[in-house]
Amino acid sequence: MQSFLTFGFYIALAAIVVVLLFGIFNLTRQDANQASRSNKLMRLRVIFQAVAIAFLVLIGIVAGAIKFGG
Repeated sequence: MQSFLTFGFYIALAAIVVVLLFGIFNLTRQDANQASRSNKLMRLRVIFQAVAIAFLVLIGIVAGAIKFGG
């Protein structure tokens, strides 16, 4: 289970990097949809970051580093 979560975490990190690179490339474009596209890419990046954090929390729970209760 932990290896599956770790793999998912790395996939989420790769997705963040890809979206970030698309965002940087989009800054160089000068068309009418550039601002809208930048906003959508930023939202997508934030979603992928939330997914990566969720994977980190789940990895911590499965590994026993995060415990609930007494």
